[in-house]
Amino acid sequence: MAYDSSNVFAKILRGEIPCVKVFEDDRTLAFMDVMPQAEGHVLVIPKEAAENLLDLSADGAAALMATTQRVAKAVKKGLNAPGIMLAQLNGAPAGQSVFHVHFHVIPRDAGIDLGFHARGMVDAKLLEPVAAKIRAAL
Repeated sequence: MAYDSSNVFAKILRGEIPCVKVFEDDRTLAFMDVMPQAEGHVLVIPKEAAENLLDLSADGAAALMATTQRVAKAVKKGLNAPGIMLAQLNGAPAGQSVFHVHFHVIPRDAGIDLGFHARGMVDAKLLEPVAAKIRAAL
């Protein structure tokens, strides 16, 4: 499948859809997931147009991983998360639902179940205080 520039993440990158930003540099963007599986669920995307990791350039992959690691450390520290789960899906059969490569950074705590992804949207006003804690830990 060819990259679809009308996907929601491409629209976020172009400023057509708002997001609660956690971090941004010239190659990547990290923002709060509006359908979080846990409080503090962050998405990290490259600014390069690529449907999945297999389509991303080596430089784009390096930038994406560096930002993912940086954000994961901030989520762990800022939210006092005992664990961090990283998820990266490639293709619909793997569960990918937005076809712009991305990492999920999800704080984890023993005994706390993950919510279902893409089942319910959270008001962005509720995400901002959590994002502030993560940004402070960057």
